[in-house]
Amino acid sequence: MSATMTTVQRMVQRTLRGLIAATALCTASDVFAQARPATPATPPTATPQPARAPARAPMRVMTLTSSAFTDGGMMPARSAQAGRDVSPALSWSGAPDSTRSFVLLVHDADAAIGDGTDDLLHWMVWNIPGNATALPEGVPQGAQAANGMRQISGTGPYYRGPAAPATGPAHHYVFELYALDAMVNVAPTGMSPPLTRRDVMAAMASHIRGKGVLVGLYRRPAP
Repeated sequence: MSATMTTVQRMVQRTLRGLIAATALCTASDVFAQARPATPATPPTATPQPARAPARAPMRVMTLTSSAFTDGGMMPARSAQAGRDVSPALSWSGAPDSTRSFVLLVHDADAAIGDGTDDLLHWMVWNIPGNATALPEGVPQGAQAANGMRQISGTGPYYRGPAAPATGPAHHYVFELYALDAMVNVAPTGMSPPLTRRDVMAAMASHIRGKGVLVGLYRRPAP
């Protein structure tokens, strides 16, 4: 019995010594893990972003007036086909500093032509100098002026006045002035007026920085 207990005691002692050694090993491992500095996390690589285009300035609303008629008023006979076909004096203000040239478009909004998506062109003037603030009355005929200004109408290189018939309502003759940050490289000759108008409008499309509008009414006097 004594020998058996001694054997058992020796086995228990060996087991306890093994547990104590294992516990010490685990404790040492934990201490080492805590003492070891943590490896810093690698920051994610930033995805390059495309450069943003500079913001465009908002469209400037300009003021366009005439000493010959008020906005929404009747145009004088002097400026009509039944009169002398004299272009009315025009003046404007409020153009942005970036203006390099102006384009003037005069059209009869009540006279559709072609497939109905276009209207009658009475005057188109482009490459008006960017420092200009007015056009005088009676701009001379000619495809190109000495200052580089170019012009057309539905019938030639000149202003063409209103001519709505006396039998119907007065037509709306819309004067639109555009301020551009570029010149328009479209020749005033060599194409029909509708095609020239189309090309000028296409060339100025991405360069418009301001706009002013003036509307005149007209119909021929009753016979």
